[in-house]
Parts: sequence; C-alpha cells; structure tokens
Amino acid sequence: MKKTILITGCVLGMLAVILGAFGAHGLKNLVDEAAIKSFETGVRYQMYHSFFLLVLALIPDNILSSKRPIYLCVVVGVVLFSLSIYLLALNELVNFDFKTIGIVTPIGGVFLIAAWVLMLFGILKSKTQN
Repeated sequence: MKKTILITGCVLGMLAVILGAFGAHGLKNLVDEAAIKSFETGVRYQMYHSFFLLVLALIPDNILSSKRPIYLCVVVGVVLFSLSIYLLALNELVNFDFKTIGIVTPIGGVFLIAAWVLMLFGILKSKTQN
C-alpha cells in the first residue's frame, strides 16, 4: 500500500504541475480571468493533496495503521473536486455544458475533508507516545 500511495502522490503532483503550466500559459487567450482563477484552485487543491499522500505514505504503521480509507478518500476527492473544477473552467470551450456536473465539486470537497478527519482520528487513537 505504501508504494501505491507514494506513486499516486507523485502522479497527482506531476499532473498538477503540468495542469498548472497549462492554466498559466495555455488558457490566457481561451477563457476569461475568472475561469483561469477557478482552474488554478483545482490545481492548488490537487497539489496540496499530492503532498498529503506523500506524508500519509511516510507515517509509520504504528502511528497510523489504516491508510487505505484515507487514500481512497483523497483519490476520490481529487477526482471529483479538481476534475470538476477543470471541466467547469473549460466550459466555454466545448459544446457540453459542464455546469450540470457542478454538484460533484462539493462532494469531492467532502471526501477531501473526510480524508483529513480520518487521518486525525487515526493518529489520535494511536497508542504511540511520540
């Protein structure tokens, strides 16, 4: 599981850098400033949670034994939250109205919050004193 979490964190981080560069340079002449800012929010949260996964993987098992539910919450949260923001920001470039899927953005946010809560409770219930 540790290797899977590390790989996922690296891939999400790499994609965040690529998407951030695309948002900063590729979108300037395609969408308005509000859409670019929204896109940047998706990138920012994706990058935050790629670091979250790297930290999660490195926490010793005696401090946090159950990492799988946290990992799944982060992955589902990033996909629902960040991907929906990317699609909403690019809405004016395509024929499909992505506003119809806008409801998944806050659901993704709930998954991200749940990951943090699960990690907190897992650490609090740990018997380790350090």
